[in-house]
Amino acid sequence: MDAYLARIGVAHGPPDLAMLRAVVTGHTRSIAFENLDPFTGRDVDLDGVTAKMVHGGRGGYCFEHNLLLQEALDALGYRTTALTARVVWSRPADAPPGARTHMLLRVDLDTGPHVVDVGFGGQTLTGVLALRPDVEQATPHEAYRLREEAGTWTMQALVGGTWRSLYRFDLTPQVRADLEMGSFYVSRHPASHFVTGLVAARPAEGRRHNLGGRTLSTHHLDAPSEIRELASPAEIMRELEETFLLTLSELPDLGTALKRLF
Repeated sequence: MDAYLARIGVAHGPPDLAMLRAVVTGHTRSIAFENLDPFTGRDVDLDGVTAKMVHGGRGGYCFEHNLLLQEALDALGYRTTALTARVVWSRPADAPPGARTHMLLRVDLDTGPHVVDVGFGGQTLTGVLALRPDVEQATPHEAYRLREEAGTWTMQALVGGTWRSLYRFDLTPQVRADLEMGSFYVSRHPASHFVTGLVAARPAEGRRHNLGGRTLSTHHLDAPSEIRELASPAEIMRELEETFLLTLSELPDLGTALKRLF
């Protein structure tokens, strides 16, 4: 716990809503979303998230992020439940339901149930949401809300003045085997965008940094976005280290893998 809290820049505190908000904000700003292991052909070890993301200076994708967060919250004294979701972000409205390839957490506080999710890439939730339908809730970045219909909840974010749906989930607790299955699918299926492309994201105060392939974007909350194309594998690696705060020393073949993008 000391190493994790030091990694995210948060002091130890009681398991209340204020501490939960501090942990979520610190985690999202300090530990980037990234898919460098699937992109370079490495296995993702869900038992090794602490070694990788706390001690190794790396990030990860949703299963890694939210498992690390769950382990930390449990150790701090919170009551957590793993949930899974079907992603609808950037999918046609009439597309058939996808698999449960996303993970989030329910956290039960004395004031009621809440939802946290530190692993949704470029639109990662940087705050804590009360599990209440149809209430606009502020976060350090965009406003979010939850919709509910017949036991299915939809996570939405207010992006550019429009409510955008991110994913749909229910409140069925998920066991470790469910999470292992989803993680294996997204990290090894040949059609997974985590295998075929490069993704990194990290929110900072007042802005979000996103990397998709060679395109680096900085989306400001109160100013126009900045978008530019990176010109070489070396430039991508420099941005991964400086903008996304990643340690790349354990990825000696990354530069070779990045050549696929050019």
